[in-house]
Amino acid sequence: MNKPLIVRHLGRRNYLPVWKQMQNFTNERAPQTPDEIWLVEHHPIFTQGQAGKPEHLLDPGVIPVIQTDRGGQVTYHGPGQLVAYLMIDLHRVSLGIRQLVTLIEQSIIDLLKDYGIESSARREAPGVYVDQRKIAALGLRVRRGCSFHGLSLNVNMDLEPFSRINPCGHPGLEVTQLTDLGGRSDLEHVGEQLVRHIEAKLG
Repeated sequence: MNKPLIVRHLGRRNYLPVWKQMQNFTNERAPQTPDEIWLVEHHPIFTQGQAGKPEHLLDPGVIPVIQTDRGGQVTYHGPGQLVAYLMIDLHRVSLGIRQLVTLIEQSIIDLLKDYGIESSARREAPGVYVDQRKIAALGLRVRRGCSFHGLSLNVNMDLEPFSRINPCGHPGLEVTQLTDLGGRSDLEHVGEQLVRHIEAKLG
């Protein structure tokens, strides 16, 4: 029998405490623990994934850099960006990690389509792109068959810090955001829509 999916709205938080809470949740969860999605907005931070290379940090300046345990390379989080962390028991929903990545990407693509924005995913570079510009990044970790970390979607933010890195390890990669493409600027509304798409695909 499927467990309920709990959605938590965390507001604007520092990255490090939320990361530690994700780790603790995943380490302590039991087979009967309901899955959760956390929606959050972070104060400015660069995060390096497990595959991150120092040369992709071009000029971080005063913005802190944290080495994390998620997959992928360097990305930026800041105000105006929607971050969704997915704590999902993959056995319970009969998904592998690649299938979860595809589910997340397709949920973002469907969300953007709600605003009349055509987008696509790239198998060789996870994330979602609009006209070759990246609008959403993914970085996941799976422990004991359960996922944590998740996705970031640029909604209504200052994109300048992305110029200080090679986003996701790709030199010269341009980024874009929802409001510049005619979409909504309200993170809470966008987050609720995204969760609906994810819930529908998780069944």
